[in-house]
Amino acid sequence: MKPYPYQKIIPVLALLVMAFFAGRGVADMVSEIHSKETWMPVVSEQQTTMDSPMLPVTENWGLGFGTPGSKPAGNASPEEMERYHAYYVAPGEEKKIYLTFDCGYENGNTGAILDTLKEHGVSATFFVVGHYLESAPELVKRMVEEGHAVGNHTYHHPDMSKITDLAAFRKEMDEVRALFQEVTGQEMPFYYRPPQGKYNQENLQMAQELGYATFFWSLAYVDWDINCQPTHEEAFSKLTSRVHPGAIVLLHNTSKTNAEILDELLTKWEEMGYSFAPLSELL
Repeated sequence: MKPYPYQKIIPVLALLVMAFFAGRGVADMVSEIHSKETWMPVVSEQQTTMDSPMLPVTENWGLGFGTPGSKPAGNASPEEMERYHAYYVAPGEEKKIYLTFDCGYENGNTGAILDTLKEHGVSATFFVVGHYLESAPELVKRMVEEGHAVGNHTYHHPDMSKITDLAAFRKEMDEVRALFQEVTGQEMPFYYRPPQGKYNQENLQMAQELGYATFFWSLAYVDWDINCQPTHEEAFSKLTSRVHPGAIVLLHNTSKTNAEILDELLTKWEEMGYSFAPLSELL
């Protein structure tokens, strides 16, 4: 016996109704996910009046490289950064390099680095933490005696962007300044480098309020892992192809590769027409 036509239609209608409500559920789910992905914190009145595109949330400092020899793009433009006395590259097209080293601890490479800098007559900036001042005071004294600047990399190397209290922010900075003066008998320059390159707008504003210039970088490479050091060829490939006018270069004093190649690296940069300048020139 053949089914009546309506008996064929009812299952089809049931499937359509089920599909409709299932589709509504999927659409609601997608909408909810999208709203969570695009949510941004409310910008405070102070940040809004600054009229800056920089995000109020924490970011890692990042760079985008174009053609070899050209300046990279940072998370924000040099002009936007300068409003907070923050820098990552020098203006103009003069072939100058601003050489900096981050010093978290000493493992036997800094002496060779200082020897090479002295041979080439290059002044660099060493950003130090509290532990370095405590454990390697003689090297810090040598840095100062040989004409290098020593900047503030905070006492404990925390994520400073998570510190929202100015007094706590100041404490991290002041403890380094006090120990530096105790070790060297001199005042520390007001140069600051955020640990791990983590920052936000409030972070930069607090540093500025305390009188600091904040220095990021426009050229660095993966040199900090002492258990997986880059080869000389890898280091030269990154550091010569990406160098550019006004580069603020970040190297780590813990890198055995850096200590071994620095003499040849400085020579190569000089052959490429570059000279070296202190960070004070940017101020």
